[in-house]
Amino acid sequence: MSRVGKQPIKIVSGVKVAIADNTVKVEGPKGKLSHKLPRGVTAKVEKDQILVVKQPELSVKAAALFGLTRTLIHNMVHGVSTGFTKELDIVGVGFRAATKGQVLTLNVGYSHQIDYTMPVGITAKVDANTHVTISGADKMLVGEVAAKVRGFRPPEPYQGKGIKYTNEHIIRKQGKAAGAK
Repeated sequence: MSRVGKQPIKIVSGVKVAIADNTVKVEGPKGKLSHKLPRGVTAKVEKDQILVVKQPELSVKAAALFGLTRTLIHNMVHGVSTGFTKELDIVGVGFRAATKGQVLTLNVGYSHQIDYTMPVGITAKVDANTHVTISGADKMLVGEVAAKVRGFRPPEPYQGKGIKYTNEHIIRKQGKAAGAK
């Protein structure tokens, strides 16, 4: 049995949780999220916490989803109360970013600029033209958007130019030894 799945999820103040038709709906100051529960796993609200319960005649697949379901619901509660952020740094001469509404514009060494429209519920903020902060209530969507933006120009190992996560360490390679025989 999952040790993670057995732990209750504390509901913080300002967050409303509703469970109906095998769907968990969480609403808070940062937005609304919902998640459909897998077969064999149920959830119930008791006082100020959510308990994820597995059914005794659980299949191996449902048992594997038990801890995952608890973690996804916990991420929903945390997301609608405080939110999630990912930070990216843009490294390179002339590389920069700007936002206009929900559109993130990147100039990262191509002959054209890249305009990326943020999905609903995700915001991007640019500091000093080279630092992008992506935030939102849905942890999975924030990570997906950050990975997509990083994918426009991943950091290269020789000079380190590109878009990288703020805390990411790029393993650098040594260049060619000029004229060595």
